Formats: sequence, C-alpha cells, structure tokens
Amino acid sequence: MIAADRYLEEMARVIGALAGEEIERIVDAVLTTRNRGRKIILCGNGGSAATASHFACDLAKGTAVPGERRLCVIALTDNVPLLTAWGNDSDYADVFSEQLRNLVQEGDLVVAISGSGNSPNVLRAVTVAHEAGAMTIGLCGFEGGKLAQLVRMPLVVRSDSMERIEDAHMIICHAVAVGVRERLRSALEASVAV
Repeated sequence: MIAADRYLEEMARVIGALAGEEIERIVDAVLTTRNRGRKIILCGNGGSAATASHFACDLAKGTAVPGERRLCVIALTDNVPLLTAWGNDSDYADVFSEQLRNLVQEGDLVVAISGSGNSPNVLRAVTVAHEAGAMTIGLCGFEGGKLAQLVRMPLVVRSDSMERIEDAHMIICHAVAVGVRERLRSALEASVAV
C-alpha cells in the first residue's frame, strides 16, 4: 500500500472514532455564547494557530445568516505585533494569556487548540479564562494532555499522528461552523413561520 493510501485509511479511522454528540455540544456552547451576547476567543500554536485563525473566520463569516445577529469571534493568533511583543518582552508562555486579560469576560467562550494538549501558553490562557468566568473548550490529541484535564469541555482526537490530529481538528471546526449556521437558519425560518 502506498503512503497516501495508508494515510487516508488511518484518517478515516480517526474521523470514524469521533462522536457527533461531542461536536454538537460545541455547537451548543457556541450558540449559547452568541445568544448571551458574549465573545468566542481562540488560540493555538503552529498548525493549531492556523486552525484557530481558520475557525475564527468560519465562525465570524461562514455562520452569517441574513436577519440573524452574527457571532463576535477573535483569534489571539492574528495580532502578530501584540503576539511578538508579549513573547519578546515577557515570555512566550504568556502570548495568549496576556492578550486574553484585555478581552475575556464572564460568559465568553475560549477555545484552546493543542495537538499535544501540553502547550504552556495555551494552558495559561485557559487558566486566565477560568479566572474571568469564561467557558472553555479544548481540542487536543494523543491522550489529551493537561489541556483535556483543565478545560470544561475537552474533545480529544485519539491518534498518535500530529498530522491526523490537526486534520481532524479542522474537520471538527468545519462541522461546528456548519452546525451553527444550520441552527441559525432553522431558528430564523421558525420565527418567520410564526
């Protein structure tokens, strides 16, 4: 079997092991945050930084339904000057937590993404989120790492391959964004039908 076929076969196994109920719980959390007029804030490193930025785009734009209030979404990965200022002047482990101190409020939702589940800067951000009374979700891999124990709602992709974990995280994010959009459309249609 060629390497690409092996990768796809294993990826199908990883995706097949995900529980739709866990993804639906994230959809519920996103909509609860939006309905309360609160923010969704995302962070992650490396490939997970790209996922955080992509997910923020999908939630902010991809869920926009004419006639429905939009989501307020911020990716802490996207302000490069601020990210590098905290990394240079303080410590790289503070790049998300220090940004979060300016933004997070009670009732916000912080989505922390870490394939290993052990990124110090992601873990510090979750601690700051909890101090502010925010809800926390963790997308992690392997066995979940410290992140799975720290967040209120962990979703662990059971794989020992970072590439497959990151692929699965992106699929989860797309499934959440589509679920949010469909629920907003259904709510709008139901209100118009009344």
